[in-house]
Amino acid sequence: MGRYNFDEVVVRRGTDSMKWDVKESELPMWVADMDFKTAPEIIAAFEKRIAHGVFGYSDVTDAWYEAYIGWWKRLHGLTMERDKLIFCTGVVPAISSIVRKLTTPNEKVLVQTPVYNIFFNSIVNNGCRPLESPLKYEGGEYSMDFEDLERKMADPQCMLMILCNPHNPVGKIWSREELARVGALARKYHVTVISDEIHCDITRPGREYVPFASVSDDCRAVGITCIAPTKTFNLAGMQSAAVYVPDELLHHKVWRGLNTDEVAEPNSLACLAAVTAFNEGGEWLKELRGYLFGNVDYAREYIEREIPRARAVKSDATYLLWIDVSAYGRPSDEVATLIREKTGLYISAGTAYGATGESFLRMNLACPRATVEEGLKRLKEGLGNL
Repeated sequence: MGRYNFDEVVVRRGTDSMKWDVKESELPMWVADMDFKTAPEIIAAFEKRIAHGVFGYSDVTDAWYEAYIGWWKRLHGLTMERDKLIFCTGVVPAISSIVRKLTTPNEKVLVQTPVYNIFFNSIVNNGCRPLESPLKYEGGEYSMDFEDLERKMADPQCMLMILCNPHNPVGKIWSREELARVGALARKYHVTVISDEIHCDITRPGREYVPFASVSDDCRAVGITCIAPTKTFNLAGMQSAAVYVPDELLHHKVWRGLNTDEVAEPNSLACLAAVTAFNEGGEWLKELRGYLFGNVDYAREYIEREIPRARAVKSDATYLLWIDVSAYGRPSDEVATLIREKTGLYISAGTAYGATGESFLRMNLACPRATVEEGLKRLKEGLGNL
């Protein structure tokens, strides 16, 4: 028994939760936030700050820089320079701002599909076109298609790539060798790489992710890394993230973009959230990772045993289960809709993540085991209706 109780069921209905704003009979396991309270050390720091009672304009603190630099050096072996770190209000605002700043309308932004659906919003809403390089899916596992990747990067209209590292929704940790090849190709074809690393701390115990910026001179020259404590510590509503850009010219462009778009100023709790998470949240995270991947393994075993026509993709990162339902012969948006109508289980259709997600469902397992068990029973019932 650990110090922290992840079996506690926290009632989130009636708390303005995007995830839980559903019918009373429905069970939401879709959007990627957790049903756990954040680390008690963070709650205590918030309570102390709130008791002060004044919430005026805030500066980015020295402690904020030191917390990011310390965490990435201790946990991930990356030494970041203070003057290359930029505060921003979120990874998605940062990505959208960077797309605006570094492209002109009708240029192309490369993504490896199936991939986080909001990337498409950041691309299309800023007048650019998504350029898909589908991942290879063989033997139940995903890998990069480097021939296709090079062909797409060679397109003179391809200016940016958004890399998901680790990859959402397939739960893949990219290797140092794979990332080095991405960096080399990007530098060869003058493509800037935005590496979304928000899921980096949610990895299977014993498995660690590789920061894109740590891999090679090529990766440092072309890379813009987006990081945050928010996914790891369930702090998405705190609007707190960072962008790390080692290249001096690229750093200046990104800094200007974030400031022009007014997404580079913290609210009263944003810096405190990051500082406390990174300085005091290590033990909580260690226990969380064990609990989450216990859920992942339980779900995979359940599906293999009870829903043999479905297949859960092997996952070493994120708390999102990517489920192959191709054997049912229907698009996943239809499947997800039917499951929700028949059982109340609300999970994500793979069609949202690009054409290659058509035969998949995404299920959020960042919740107490009792919720996972109920969700899997509903999934079995829903798929049984097909």
